[in-house]
Amino acid sequence: MNHPDSRIPSDANAPVETLCTGKWLSLRKRGRWEYAERNNPGGAVIILAVTPEDKVLFVEQYRVSILKHTIEMPAGLVGDLHEHGDEDAMLAAGRELEEETGYRCGRLEFVHEGPSSSGMSTEMIAFVRAWDLQKVGPGGGDESENIIVHEVPRATAGQWLFARAAEGYSIDPKLFAGLWFIEHATLKAQG
Repeated sequence: MNHPDSRIPSDANAPVETLCTGKWLSLRKRGRWEYAERNNPGGAVIILAVTPEDKVLFVEQYRVSILKHTIEMPAGLVGDLHEHGDEDAMLAAGRELEEETGYRCGRLEFVHEGPSSSGMSTEMIAFVRAWDLQKVGPGGGDESENIIVHEVPRATAGQWLFARAAEGYSIDPKLFAGLWFIEHATLKAQG
């Protein structure tokens, strides 16, 4: 078996070249590899939220980049606004959960972190489980968003997602990882 270091591309340590810089993203090149980089250093967070009635919270919104309505879990960028520049993933999770869904949680638990698309971006996504939810507002996002909140029974969440896909919605594949994490985190918390 080859040593893992022998499989690293020869241009992996080439100097980084900036091809374009926008407000939120930069396009970089290292050797022959091109990739996007978030201009906020904190990455993103996905919130795994289940109501006291055992319903998973999903959000629906139109995504201009793919020109489709999507179904996602509540999520957001960490430190994306000036007043939130020093927040970590846990603070961002609580803020985004309430902003997008109108639910506040009693506690947060870090579950996992990994790349959103390792071949295209440097962005890291943290999955955070929200516990002890309480409805405190309407949700719907901030002034730049038009979010619809869906509360779906946990037992039928997978089928509900496939039904939305059949209707033409774009379903973020990370939702299925999130559903698995919800079951795993529930067992961990009870066990």
